[in-house]
Amino acid sequence: MSYLSHFKLQEQPFRLTPDPEFLYWSKQHARAKAYMESTIWLADGFVVITGEIGSGKTTLLQSFLSDLEEDVVYAVVSQTQLTPTQFLQAVLTEFGFKPFNKRKVELLDMLNMFLIEQYSSGKKVVLIVDEAQNLTHKVLEEIRLISGIETHKEKVLRIILAGQPELRETLDSPGLRQLVQRVRLRFHLGPLDSREMHEYIEHRLSIAGASEKLFTEETFDTIHRYTGGVPRLINTLCDTALLCAFADEKPTVDLDEVVAAVAELDWEEHESNTGIYDKLQQIQQREANPSDVTRIEVRADGEVIEELTFPVGRVIVGRSSDNEIFIKSKFVSRHHAQIVSDDDGCVIEDLNSTNGVFLGERQIKRYRLRDGDVISLGVHELVYRDLRQQEDALEDQLEGPLEEHDESLDDEALDGADDQDSAVNEQ
Repeated sequence: MSYLSHFKLQEQPFRLTPDPEFLYWSKQHARAKAYMESTIWLADGFVVITGEIGSGKTTLLQSFLSDLEEDVVYAVVSQTQLTPTQFLQAVLTEFGFKPFNKRKVELLDMLNMFLIEQYSSGKKVVLIVDEAQNLTHKVLEEIRLISGIETHKEKVLRIILAGQPELRETLDSPGLRQLVQRVRLRFHLGPLDSREMHEYIEHRLSIAGASEKLFTEETFDTIHRYTGGVPRLINTLCDTALLCAFADEKPTVDLDEVVAAVAELDWEEHESNTGIYDKLQQIQQREANPSDVTRIEVRADGEVIEELTFPVGRVIVGRSSDNEIFIKSKFVSRHHAQIVSDDDGCVIEDLNSTNGVFLGERQIKRYRLRDGDVISLGVHELVYRDLRQQEDALEDQLEGPLEEHDESLDDEALDGADDQDSAVNEQ
């Protein structure tokens, strides 16, 4: 008897290869797809979708592509470790050209003419770049330039960038501020919560042909503990648990099979559930930019829309695009305020703005910031974080200097917390 016939399934429910038929529409995935679809009806649509490895980005893209109308022409570039010229060649190749042995200026002319022709024919053109976290700053700058190709009425190229969380960090670097200003929407796919994970598992089993529950209720908490709600890890663990149940000739998967699967995979509890993961991310971000002492979170309607870090020195906040912190709002002056970091901390100062700078209900002209202070500028908020103070606190929590915590998250330093990613990602 085979694995599938034992559980009365028509196909494998937890394959790792992307398949739009199995896509579970969590609120996050539905919202991300809606953002991608907005590029079709927005002439200057430019969307960035990020997510952890295995969060379902590629499956989401495939679902989006399968629903496109006939008036949409698209190119998908997945090989992203390219030079600017190679990138343009890859784009044109996807559009059906043979653009090799041509200079960059010729490539740009070919692309420009193609886009104008498609627009004249009533076609909408979408460029999708998967694995965009690997793009260099030069290629991202090339993307910014081609996003500006337009007729006398409107822009003619829609763009979707999809990638791992590193893409967010890259886009937030000062050298790409002009590109970020072109981006209409940014969305990050996080892990599934416990309820969503339960629905995700049942959904995939149903699509595969299961007529009754194959996982007992007691298994779900443990599955979430060891997968952190990451779809790819859920697939790996559930598939292994089904194999364990099949080997034991059991009709369903109970807690014993999940525990056996965890042991078979040699997994520890997922790092997102230990509390160590977030602390290490903060440390690694600090180590990547050791000169940065200040982090500013820009919020609107209670949501963080941008995070920026700065070294010692002066930072200008305002509506003008030449500011280090650019806030596009009628309530913010062109040069609204300045934030000055020094060895003693950080001071914010109003630059004679029209609507003022507020700490709570109190209007301030000059104020020495404390970690966690929330400053209001019109409808936007700036949350101040002192990276030096946070670093000291993190060192105390992890009981040792930062140097002891390398990228491998060694077991001894983290009291038994393993770095599972390298092992899991090979599954």
